Amino acid sequence: MPSTPSLLDLAQPPPRLQALVQSALGVDAAHDTLDILTLPPELLDPEDVSSGVPRATFAMAMTAVLFHDLLKRVPTGAAYVADVRAAGGKVTFDHGALRTIRFPDGPTGALPAGEQAFVRIFTALGYRRAGVYPLDRLGMTGRAYAQADVPQGIPQFFLSELHVERFSSAFQAAAHRVFDASRDPLDAATLETLERFAAEGQAPFEAASRALPMIVGAFDRHHPEPALSDYEALLAESAEAAWIATEGCAFNHATDRVPDVEGLAAAQRAQGRPIKDAVEVSGSGRVRQTAFKADPVLRGFRAPDGTRIERLVPGSFYEFITRETDPQTGALDLRFDSSNAQGIFKMTAKADVLA
Repeated sequence: MPSTPSLLDLAQPPPRLQALVQSALGVDAAHDTLDILTLPPELLDPEDVSSGVPRATFAMAMTAVLFHDLLKRVPTGAAYVADVRAAGGKVTFDHGALRTIRFPDGPTGALPAGEQAFVRIFTALGYRRAGVYPLDRLGMTGRAYAQADVPQGIPQFFLSELHVERFSSAFQAAAHRVFDASRDPLDAATLETLERFAAEGQAPFEAASRALPMIVGAFDRHHPEPALSDYEALLAESAEAAWIATEGCAFNHATDRVPDVEGLAAAQRAQGRPIKDAVEVSGSGRVRQTAFKADPVLRGFRAPDGTRIERLVPGSFYEFITRETDPQTGALDLRFDSSNAQGIFKMTAKADVLA
């Protein structure tokens, strides 16, 4: 089956998608990012930006910019993508993921509670909840969001919440000290643009291009650097909470949909890349996943004496998935699996990454 053409394969490149990504990344980075991704045919339209930006086009531009940003933070993933580019291949961007903190009694500082900080973005851009996945071993809940206009072409999001009340009182106190100072990165103009997407299904290009970096910026840490003692208190009970303490709501992985995840894993392992030892297989057997271990990053902490110190901690990572057809629907099985997800979460465990 032939792959979807890239922007550069077309005599008339799609001005809206290209122009929007270019407004955020610049000409060269936009060219490189869009050229490596398999793009939905529905978005390869010749319409001029004067006709406005549909929500699906904005959603694809947002995920493309997030993909570009992730590769800057994940050298192992960037090296893999460079290999794909050199071989003349494409990345089929299946989904990305992020983590949030939910307190039982209200918001996370100035941020809406838990996943609501991002649901307000996703729903305005036409995403709908596609599944709920208990992550009980981690004290979390994951939810999948798929873009309703182009569900098989625009990457999904796996959005998870960590439930603070499921942990000890000492953990809860540390979580409040770390996250209560969270700020809301979305200003009034950006929220107004999201409201316009929600009401009309599109927004003027000028408003969309201004909102794009603001919305991409929501995928970041919005609280101050934590005290080392609070980080260690969180880490003692939850590697995921400790990760959120240093990385916040960062876009923590991008996932490449590949035909044979087992074969790819073996090839990457042979190259000496730090890929997971085993492939995660869903209960249905139709969804198989693996990933590189997170790339370590230096992050700052407040020492007991008030000085700033740095420590090496797990950062973000790059994932792979193979999806088979669901015989009941005849369509690609786009669901997730709780067991698979909990196995993939181990890619950011400090003991595994820094061993």
